[in-house]
Amino acid sequence: MSGPKILFVVDAGPAVGGGHAMRSLTLARALAAQGASHAFVGPPALGPLLDAFAPETARILAEDQASAVARESFDAIVFDHYGLSEPDHRAMAQGRPVLVVDDLADRPLGADVVVDAGPERKAEDYLGLTPETARLLLGPAFAAVRPEFAALRGPALAWRGEPVQRVLIAMGLTDVGGITARIVERVRPRLNDTGIDIVLGGAAESLAGLTKVARRDPRLMLHVDTPHMARLTAEADIGIGAPGSSTWERCVLGLPSVMVVLADNQRPAARALAERGAALVVDIAQPDFEAAFDRALLKLLRDTDARRDLAARSAEICDGLGAGRTAEALLRIIASRG
Repeated sequence: MSGPKILFVVDAGPAVGGGHAMRSLTLARALAAQGASHAFVGPPALGPLLDAFAPETARILAEDQASAVARESFDAIVFDHYGLSEPDHRAMAQGRPVLVVDDLADRPLGADVVVDAGPERKAEDYLGLTPETARLLLGPAFAAVRPEFAALRGPALAWRGEPVQRVLIAMGLTDVGGITARIVERVRPRLNDTGIDIVLGGAAESLAGLTKVARRDPRLMLHVDTPHMARLTAEADIGIGAPGSSTWERCVLGLPSVMVVLADNQRPAARALAERGAALVVDIAQPDFEAAFDRALLKLLRDTDARRDLAARSAEICDGLGAGRTAEALLRIIASRG
């Protein structure tokens, strides 16, 4: 007897980035490990991400996702799409179990299960936004992190605080506004012979320019649509990244990091991590951003105790096993409806 089929409705594109797709793929694989199958529905921009990171994944690419879903057979549906709310969820699910991956708590959700990995998220935040029977999976314990990160956790944590030899810069696959190149240009003059690993998507605005820079600067190594993010994070001594799904990857491996806030919806999680001493946070919207960034970077480079403290505190935030916990919760609901 085959397992249940789970349909994922996922947003992607230059404005929203690739985080929805990446965390949904992680959850889909956790479900597959427990016997389920899956297919993805999303806009055409989802296609290149799946081609790069999960070419075997069944997908339906359409601007009208509701019509695409109506033509599919499935046992449950997962939404990772901030542009959809309760009426959309109910209409597309047609009575089947619904899981919504969210970060915002800003709209009604037609969900049986809500996953929100925000470190300060509370059940009260969803009061009146979800059915009373909905199960809320809240906090980084439910963050969707690929299993290879948890597999490297022990060795990575064992040597945090060593001298800085490698810096990881990962500002998001879609590189909103060319932020990656801007960060690299702040970092380069402040390092000596330290290696710089730069993670980008194939369509990143910064890619062409950084490719030219890397030809002249042997410290730079570009990783385009890399499948080796866990290894790069484990091998780095410090990291620079944006809030989002990669936040939990850095926490799992205790990577001391400067977190650069790029959007309004990223501020609550960034603030919570800063308050817990789990990251140094700077906001691109602040008037003295460049000076604040330089101070944070130099602190990480020079202060061994600060790196060790950040590593320990960030590792306490997330263990990397959240996707499996979420998969179990959804499969239990599917079984109870069977």
